[in-house]
This record gives sequence, C-alpha cells and structure tokens, in this order.
Amino acid sequence: MQEYVIHPTARVGERCRIGWHVVIHDHVVIGDDVEIGDNVVIHERTEIGSRTTVGANSVLGKPPMTNRRIKRKPQLTEPLRIGADAAIGSCAVLSAGSVLEDGVLVGDLASVREGVFVGADSVIGRCATVELNTRIGKRVVIQTGAYITGDSVLEDDVFVGPEVSTSNDKFMGLVPYPYRGPCIETGARIGNNATLLPGVRVGAGAIVGAGAVVTRDVPPHVVVVGVPAHGTGKRLAAGDADMSPPPER
Repeated sequence: MQEYVIHPTARVGERCRIGWHVVIHDHVVIGDDVEIGDNVVIHERTEIGSRTTVGANSVLGKPPMTNRRIKRKPQLTEPLRIGADAAIGSCAVLSAGSVLEDGVLVGDLASVREGVFVGADSVIGRCATVELNTRIGKRVVIQTGAYITGDSVLEDDVFVGPEVSTSNDKFMGLVPYPYRGPCIETGARIGNNATLLPGVRVGAGAIVGAGAVVTRDVPPHVVVVGVPAHGTGKRLAAGDADMSPPPER
C-alpha cells in the first residue's frame, strides 16, 4: 500500500517527514526539514517554507467555496504561502490566496479564509476563525474561539481574547453596505467575549474589557467596559500597552 501521494510536479525539500495518506497536489513547493502529519491534503501551488510543521488531518490551500447566496464571488489567482518556521495544528483549514509569514502558529481546528495576510510570529488560536481579506500584523495573538470577520485590520502586537466576536455588515444583509470590519490599532487589547461592531476603530494601546460591546470608536490608550462600551476615565501611558517581548538575557 502506498504511504502517500505526491504529484510529479511537486517539489519537496530535503529531510522532510511525510505522514501516512498525505496528498500533495501539483506544483506544490515544500522547503527543507518540513514535517507533515498523517492525512494532510495540500492543494495545488501551495508553498511551505523550511522547518514548518503541519498537524494531522489539516487542509492547506483549500479553494474557496460559493453558492448563489454569496454576494462576493471568489476571484482567486494566488496560492497559499506559508513562511519558514511556522506551525500549523491538526485539523486546521487554510485557504488559497492567503499569506502566513515566518513563525506564525495556527492552532488545532482553526480556519483562515482566502485573501488573509498574517504577519510574522503571530498566533491564530485553537478553533479561531479569520475571514476573508483580513490583514493581521506581526506578533498578534488571537486566542481560542475568536471570530475575526472579513475586511478587518489588526495591527502589530494586538491581543484578542477568547471568544471575541467581530462583524462587518451593519445591516445584516438587509440593505447594501460596504463590508468593513473593525480596525484594531497597534498594541490594543480586547478582552474575553467582547463584541466589536462594523467599522469601529480601537485606538493604539486601548483596552476593551471582557464582555464589552463596542459600538463606536475607542480613542488610543483608553479603557472601555460595558454594554455599550464606555470609558472608565482611566488613560494608559503609551508604555503601559507595550506588548513587545522582553529583551533576551
């Protein structure tokens, strides 16, 4: 019995470890020292950088889906590109047309749609969903079960807590509306189960408390809580929101 299937046009680097029943489609490019778990499917033209690991049962480069109800039909021309030293968990689904830079971690059961950009060393947590055309900066942390709607922007060093929900359609499909997700600026932090409505901007270094519903813009370095979210009167110094890692010793 054949252990795995590799299309003749695919290029697999040196010292790669490929699990049972893996399927690698045409013109896939895989770097050196990559580890691919059992039952993984890698769709055509996907690129995977060196030293990346892919957990069992994941699907990489999945073509987008559509039907008559989908208003924005997919127009896909680019493959999925995953940088070096990345880690993809088990049962993750990453769509074609997205880019994950070096060192990105995607947790088990997570989903990343087409047209997404994820900056270096960011984390997409277990069961998190990132919808289409979203841009995520460097060192961003999106925790378990968070939902990042399409057309969102998360700048560098943003923290998104578990089960956070965002939306991009103010009228829920009843009238035409230009899709626009939230913009979360550098170093802002969003607490567990918070909800961000379409188009809101959370300023740099701001904090949104757990369970808050953000209906309007949050100024930089401000703490907001409640439903609807309102300021606490506390302002943070710029350094208080610094989420960069401590210097190495």
